[in-house]
Amino acid sequence: MQTILTDFYTLENYEKSETGSFTAHIKLNQEHDIFKGHFPGNPVTPGVCMMQIVKELSEEFTGKKLFLKTASNVKFMAIINPFETPDLTMQLDIKEVENEVKVKNTTSFGETIALKMSVNYTKI
Repeated sequence: MQTILTDFYTLENYEKSETGSFTAHIKLNQEHDIFKGHFPGNPVTPGVCMMQIVKELSEEFTGKKLFLKTASNVKFMAIINPFETPDLTMQLDIKEVENEVKVKNTTSFGETIALKMSVNYTKI
């Protein structure tokens, strides 16, 4: 899997449901340089990095290169501290329509929902 977030996370495993949605389990790399600056002594996973992970997983699962067209209902609901909660579950409901890929994502750790968003990508 190609990623611009080199060594930021690892895709541990994933399952595809009968409805075509995916459940991915990722592990954040606590030692990544991003966490040294965001924020020193109180590491927080940047929202833009979470959005990039959704894009990269969507590319992996569809086998298509994607470009973000729109994002709506982006709700960061909990702080993701890589030292406290490095293991994340990402639910991706992916629908391909002509030249677009629509993804609804819910990211959680344990029982806590950390991110919900809907995005539309253009296939490139």
